[in-house]
Order: sequence, then C-alpha cells, then structure tokens
Amino acid sequence: MSNWFQIENVADVPSPSLLVYPDRVAANVRRMVEIVGGDPSRLRPHVKTHKMVEVIKLQLDAGITKFKCATIAEMEMVAGAGAKDLLLAYQPVGPNIDRLRQLQDKYPDTIFSAVVDDENILKQISDAGFGLRLFVDVDCGLHRTGIGVEDTFELCEAVAAAPNVEFVGLHVYDGHNHAPDPMDREKQFDNSINPVWHLMERLDAEGPQPQENVGGGSPTFALHAGKAPWSCSPGTTCFWDANYGANFEDLGFQPAAALLARVISRPGPNRICTDLGHKAVAAERPIDKRIQFFDFPEDAEPVIQSEEHLAYEVPDREAFHVGQELYGLPGHICPTVALHEEAVIIRDGRATDERWPVAARKRKITV
Repeated sequence: MSNWFQIENVADVPSPSLLVYPDRVAANVRRMVEIVGGDPSRLRPHVKTHKMVEVIKLQLDAGITKFKCATIAEMEMVAGAGAKDLLLAYQPVGPNIDRLRQLQDKYPDTIFSAVVDDENILKQISDAGFGLRLFVDVDCGLHRTGIGVEDTFELCEAVAAAPNVEFVGLHVYDGHNHAPDPMDREKQFDNSINPVWHLMERLDAEGPQPQENVGGGSPTFALHAGKAPWSCSPGTTCFWDANYGANFEDLGFQPAAALLARVISRPGPNRICTDLGHKAVAAERPIDKRIQFFDFPEDAEPVIQSEEHLAYEVPDREAFHVGQELYGLPGHICPTVALHEEAVIIRDGRATDERWPVAARKRKITV
C-alpha cells in the first residue's frame, strides 16, 4: 500500500486525531454505485459509520437519495443535509416514537420510515396517529432484532391493516455473514435469504404488496444487488477499516479514514507508549485488533491500553523517538468515529483548515 495516509504538515495536527481523505471517500461512493449496476436508486446507505453531513452531501452528489439511520439524531442530521427519504433501522420505543413525530413535523417534505417487529409497538405507533411508514424487520439469522421469517407474514398483514401507518416492505439485515471467502459468503447468503424468497412469494400471492425491501450490509450488499430485487444498505464502505480491508478485499473499497497518534514515552528498553487510548479508538475488539499502524514492526505487541494510553512491547525502543508520528487504521471505524468531535480533512497530502463535525455523535440534535 502506498503512503497515501501521510501528511506533509503533520506537525500542525494534534494527536490523537481522526483523519478523513475526501478523494478516497468519493471513490468509495462511486464504487458503491458501481456495485449496484450504476443505479444509485438501488442504494440506501447507512449513515452510522460517518455521522457527517459532508459525507451525506458526497452521496447526494452521486445521485443517492435514500438513507438508513440508527438514531433519531442521525435522521435529523440527514434530513437537514437535504435527503428526502430516511429509514430508522431501529424499532422506536418510549419517547422515540414522539421524537419521530416531531422530526416528521419539522421536515414535512421528507419521507420518514421505521422498522417494527412487535405488535405492541405497532399499536403505539398507530395510536400516535402521525402516519409513519413501516418496514417489518425480519430476522434472517443474526438473532439481534427482527421477527422470525415464519411469523413475518402475519405481522405484515397487521401493519397493513393498522390505521395511521403505512406498510412499506421488509428490512432484511444479514449482519451475521462475515465470511471472508466470497464463495462461502454467497453460500451463507443463500442459506439466510432463501426462506425470505418464500415469504416474498407468499406476500406477492396473498398479502400486502411491498413497495420497497431493504437488505444487506457492507460485506453482503453486492450479493443483494445481484440476487435480490431490493435496496441495498452498506455503511462502512464510505470509510472502510482494517478489519474489512483484511476480510473483504474482493469488494474493491479503499481506506478513506485513519488515525494519527504519537509516541509519548519510552518507559523501558523494549517498550513505547502512544496517545491512542480507549477514548480515541474503539476498544471492543481484542487489544491487538484495535489499530493497525502503518510502517510498524510486525512483532510489536500491544500490552496495555487505558483511557489515553496504548503501550507496546517492541524489539528495540531506539527505533522510535518521543513525539514520533504514527498513522493507523482502526479495526472498527464506526465506533471510532463516534469518539471524535470532528475529522481533520486531508487534501493533496496536506492537512487543511477544514473540519468535518461528527454531527450525529450526539444522541439528540434538536428533537
């Protein structure tokens, strides 16, 4: 890999910092469109990875008009950026039902939808009376949310019959399929989605007709694009990360975000410490999978990470000096971005004065 990540004026950039490279983001957006056959109307990308207005605008410029969100704040950010069709891929409960109503009132020209898998929540949304569009959330194997395929038809009928809501279609997320080998990935896809085909045939013959179905995530959306008549919803594709780069090279995306860190101490003959703690890089993965530094010794071993520190055992600390810059790819970019208030924008190998706020890292913007 070339040294695309390096910054000529790195001395001007504090660490730890989130770095974003817009030219590479734009290339990834073009690749997304290419994978769905050049038709951006087949995309409903997830915004959870970046949470940034500027990335939404790049996607709007590419002809993408529909988006998927995980939070009310993300929906508000995307609506404010000018998108006109938004899906909350998260069943609204408690006050979030009324927050959706408020958001719909604030942006009357924007289409708002949500997913549902529970008849009690369906009744609450129906009773709220603001005409929310609903996708039925189908559990095709992840077992995180959704209703089993065998029970989905009846819930689709219930949504279609309920007052003050509109049945739109199915939401089918196969987030359990992370097979690196493309053939294994396709086999897992077929095993997960085949029961959904039978459900769709029954809906076509007997039940309410879906207007739109939404499926897939970053690893599988190419399969959905080729095999399924529905919208595809990748998310991580905009920035990519070390984990996806290692496991899904066949998809043709490139890293477009990185982290800048520095060596802050050399406390022993074979130990260095950096400023990349839990508060700068997502820490849910094993310690050796949280960051992949470029130009780093292969046998360097991370040994301690705390809130503001990440220490390594290295063959020889003399290979490093205090203050030395380190660039790396996070193992999981989505929660890493949410740790930063803004991204430093890199153009033509230089850090600019431009900053992209991570606007939807907040749980609430105005509603």
